[in-house]
Amino acid sequence: MHSKIRWIFVPILVTFFACSEEKTTSQEQPMDSFRNEVEATPVRVAMSEKRTFDYLINASGKIEALDQIKVIVERPGYLNELEVKEGDYVEKGKTLARLDQTESLFKLEKAKINLKNAEATYQSEILSFDGIFTSGDSARIIPVRDQLMAKSGLFTAQLELKEAELDLEKTIIKAPTSGRVADIQIKNGSLVNSGDELLEIINPSQLELKVKVLESDIHMIALGQAAEIIPVGSGGNGLTGKVRSINPKVDENGLVQVGIQVAGGKGLLPGMNARAVIKAPQNNSIVVPKQAVVSRSGRPVVFTVVNGNESKWNYVEPGKDNGREVEILEGLEAGETVIISNNLQLAHQAPVQPIKD
Repeated sequence: MHSKIRWIFVPILVTFFACSEEKTTSQEQPMDSFRNEVEATPVRVAMSEKRTFDYLINASGKIEALDQIKVIVERPGYLNELEVKEGDYVEKGKTLARLDQTESLFKLEKAKINLKNAEATYQSEILSFDGIFTSGDSARIIPVRDQLMAKSGLFTAQLELKEAELDLEKTIIKAPTSGRVADIQIKNGSLVNSGDELLEIINPSQLELKVKVLESDIHMIALGQAAEIIPVGSGGNGLTGKVRSINPKVDENGLVQVGIQVAGGKGLLPGMNARAVIKAPQNNSIVVPKQAVVSRSGRPVVFTVVNGNESKWNYVEPGKDNGREVEILEGLEAGETVIISNNLQLAHQAPVQPIKD
């Protein structure tokens, strides 16, 4: 009975020690052997560079004409003739409209008659001072002459004539500048008053985009700074421009108005919506593509390629972001190969296969 028990116990011990030895051997295998068995992740790469970083400030606004003038009626009357229509191109000085001249012509004729009467009275008065006027002494002639002109009403008559002539001129409304006619407000036959707006004249060859920029970004904008202008509906085709004006005032929304003059602008019209991308060059910095920066454990990370085919996890401190590139303040050096694809789930020291674009 006892010899059977010993015979069964021995194989169990042998089996136990054999399993323990096999497990220990398995644990002692190097990690490199596992890494070699994992298929390398194909990744696109780029180089970190130290260069001027263009911070891009995006803003939207409307196109306006630099030379845009409202034509105002200067005297009351009926609009008899409107000689232009919207869209017409007019040269400076061209007649745009005519008001009824009946009253103005009457005032002018009356002023001419009053002037003749005043001149007759003045000539009659001179006869009483013939000795002074024939003396040739200007010191005596000038005061007497002025006194007689005032007494005869000649001064007043001359001014009334000029006033009547000016009133007649105002019945003919002319273009104050060259450009295209827009927004006609008054129709033929309408009774108008002084100060009424007749139309606008716009010079489409000089356009400006007015945009609103965050007050936190305004210190990076200066006059003459380059900008790209992208009209809405242009399909992404941009125009060049430069900063022309900066309003020295922040509005209630924390925005500052910036004017960007458009270079060329063929096909653009005032009132169009457009987006501006203002380039604000920064100091030399380490710059990487935006795709290189990922978030791990709430911190920004950039993976680099080391030893030709191995990933390296690098905590970085990013700076400004222009939508295409990111400025790296700490954590990278210039000339490192950074991974810009398949890096969202990449691990440290994982095998990678760099792919050139």
